[in-house]
Amino acid sequence: MLRALDIRDMLIIDRLELTFQPGLNALTGETGAGKSILLDSLGFVLGWRGRAELVRQGAAQGEVVAEFELPEDHPVHAILAEAGLPGGSELILRRVNTAEGRKTAWVNDRRCSGEVLRALSETLVELHGQHDDRGLLNPRGHRAMLDVYAGAEPQLAAVRATWTEMARARKALAETEAAVAAVRSEEEFLRHSVAELDKLDPQPGEDAELDARRRMMQGAERIRDDVARAFALLGGDGAEGAMADAVRWLEGVADRAEGQLDEPIAALGRALIELGEAQDGVTACLEALDFNPAELEQTEERLFAIRALARKHDVAPDDLSGYADTLRARLGQLEAGDADLADRRVAVQAAQATYDAAAEALSALRREAAGRLDAAVMAELAPLKMERAVFQTQITPADPGPEGQDAVAFTVATNPGAPSGPLNKIASGGELSRFLLALKVCLSGDDSTRTMIFDEIDRGVGGATADAVGRRLAALAQGGQVLVVTHSPQVAARAAHHWRVQKHVTDGQTLSTVLPLSEPDRIDEIARMVSGDVITDEARAAARSLLQA
Repeated sequence: MLRALDIRDMLIIDRLELTFQPGLNALTGETGAGKSILLDSLGFVLGWRGRAELVRQGAAQGEVVAEFELPEDHPVHAILAEAGLPGGSELILRRVNTAEGRKTAWVNDRRCSGEVLRALSETLVELHGQHDDRGLLNPRGHRAMLDVYAGAEPQLAAVRATWTEMARARKALAETEAAVAAVRSEEEFLRHSVAELDKLDPQPGEDAELDARRRMMQGAERIRDDVARAFALLGGDGAEGAMADAVRWLEGVADRAEGQLDEPIAALGRALIELGEAQDGVTACLEALDFNPAELEQTEERLFAIRALARKHDVAPDDLSGYADTLRARLGQLEAGDADLADRRVAVQAAQATYDAAAEALSALRREAAGRLDAAVMAELAPLKMERAVFQTQITPADPGPEGQDAVAFTVATNPGAPSGPLNKIASGGELSRFLLALKVCLSGDDSTRTMIFDEIDRGVGGATADAVGRRLAALAQGGQVLVVTHSPQVAARAAHHWRVQKHVTDGQTLSTVLPLSEPDRIDEIARMVSGDVITDEARAAARSLLQA
């Protein structure tokens, strides 16, 4: 509920402090007195987009502060928590506009953005009038209004959940189809490549082994003669024979050398052992160097084949075996693709059937609620002297989505048999006002968390019809708060609280102010609204009669 509004240096207001009350609050005054400025100022602090030039001429900046009282379950608390702003039972919005056009906003003394202000305003205030394109006249919001009236939140939650599941199933099917299509497009390449790799069967490390073997065979002819000559020098006719003779000669005289030959003989024994090992190594080398020229050709052919495949597939030679496994796995995807696609299609069909059932249940609830809403609005139109008008909630098929498969629009026909159409296209100004009021009375339900503002919604009506408008506004304000800007004495008389907006000239400057009215002042103000500038005794009597009705 809006508790207070403090305006400084906005348009023709220099300083204005207003304290509002629960129930129906009426603001009256002559045309041009500044009633719209109050709404412009409130819209400014709520972050609405409005006039560009708001700062009073000659002032450095304009400022508006709005104070709201919040119950514990008010949706504002969730918005504040999400934005990281302090909460509580009191909400204070403050916004400043400099003469240069810079705007700065605070929520409970914490800086915030215009987007946060607008999010808060959606839960704080509803503005209704003949040019209300944010509320009842906007067809884009009619479906949500009908759903609230129908109490359709459980059905909506079910539709949203099934829509999400269906979207997930469709995405999985599309991904599987794309994967299978991609594999199928390269099926010939995959099968040829796998066959080629399987035939060659390269092994990790084989490239290095073949390369070493190839280089050894290529150099074998150049080094074999030298290795053979070295082997001959190590054999019985060479070093081995000479060392054996030396050992034999030394052993023959060792017993006469007083032990001086024992160590040399032992060293020669060890040397013969080492020499034998050297001979074995050289022998192995000679055997390795002894190759068939055809083997070199075969080695080179396999080495070159492995390296060619590695270049073809852009992998390292040692990775060819793993790459073959990868290609085989992709072929396996293709072979299993049809089964996967069948499973995915079944899942999509099941999700579609579940969504269709949930959407149809929601549609049925909407159709039932639409009938109740139409009857309720028609019942409200009769006291507003529009008993011949026809209100209808049209539900037509729409593209399926997370909110169901229905388009909802509120339509009217001002006379039986006349074509129906959108509210703002068919109804005249006065008729539109009454349609909006009747619809709002029916849609308001138990929602008293928002302050409702009606901007001259009674324009074009008078007499008993204006009285019916006032009674509906008063009923709408019970348990909540309604602000009405009005020129109708019948509506003003139904208000629990009454303010008069008036202009005055100070030091050659026109300023606007708002005065709370006492009971005698209310009589004079309503009398002025009845008779005009000259307030007669008859007008005062009429005013008293209206206040007492």
